[in-house]
Amino acid sequence: MKLLDFYIFRKYISTFVVMLGMFIPISVLVDLSQRIDKFKQHELSVNEILSHYYDFVWVFGYQLFPIFLFLSVIWFTSKLASNTEVIAILSSGVSFYRYLRPFLFSALLIAILAFGSSMFWVPNASERYNEFKYTYINKGRKVRLTENIYKQLGDNDFIYMSNYNANRQIGYNFSWEHFEENKLKYKIKAQNIRWVENDSIHRLSQFFQRTIIDDVEVIRKEARLDTLLPIDLNAMVPVTYKAQTLNLFELNDYIEQERKNGSPLINSHILVRHKRWSIPVSAFILTLIAVAVASFKKRGGMGINLAMGIILAFLYIFFDKIFEVMVEKSNFTPWLAAWIPNVLFAILSVYLLRHAKR
Repeated sequence: MKLLDFYIFRKYISTFVVMLGMFIPISVLVDLSQRIDKFKQHELSVNEILSHYYDFVWVFGYQLFPIFLFLSVIWFTSKLASNTEVIAILSSGVSFYRYLRPFLFSALLIAILAFGSSMFWVPNASERYNEFKYTYINKGRKVRLTENIYKQLGDNDFIYMSNYNANRQIGYNFSWEHFEENKLKYKIKAQNIRWVENDSIHRLSQFFQRTIIDDVEVIRKEARLDTLLPIDLNAMVPVTYKAQTLNLFELNDYIEQERKNGSPLINSHILVRHKRWSIPVSAFILTLIAVAVASFKKRGGMGINLAMGIILAFLYIFFDKIFEVMVEKSNFTPWLAAWIPNVLFAILSVYLLRHAKR
């Protein structure tokens, strides 16, 4: 069986690599044809464009690798079935589950590589890719949460801004509340707060401060106050894709910090973390489905298998995107959104495997 295991392993990996080698360059060319006017408009050099598409390959390849893997297993398993190799293997006394072993070992290797990529390599590429995208391609598109901004600093300080303009570094309807032993000690309000880069100060317009000292209120008003506060206005409204650009350890720290700050994007950040675990697991589930679907001859040959594979692949993407949108637009539980597509397809894989075994 070692020879047969190696044969299937080699076919699995080589077909997957070929599938990536076929579709990713096509994707690059299609994207380039759509963006070429933008590149000319900004007079980007060849090196800048090539660097962008290097990051594009990492981001795009990782996002769609389960689909490429699924179609590649459908393809080469269908070829095995059409050459009656699967029938020969099973007729020699090899059980169907033993026949699955090299497929699962191959999926394990792909899953490990995908996990390492998602935790360390893809985040670096994603940061550069998104910076390029929102600087040159989708310039001006909103990538920050700039309305109704709440932040908690430590255990006792709470900051609010109704709006923030990142280009001008100015926040509107600013307020800062400080508590001690659950009692309000002072509150600062301003019509707006602005970071003055040249002077490295915060400028507050229509400044108002209410301080309580020994149950006595002290009021202070200024038309304009220049001061230095221990806050970074841009850091209070990070880009929405920030979690995608962090490695495993940075992401965990970032989520904990955002949780303490009461960030409204916390569910999206948690979803990113769960998907970094769920996507590699999908390699096993999709491999089982592909083997069950394609291991035996059908009327219509490989075309039927590929058609079924494409339909199932798009269903997987559909469910994945639906639950992702539900997390972004509502309070749907992030870990459920990340794992439900895998659970649904795992149930499907069990059904198909039992049917295939019979």
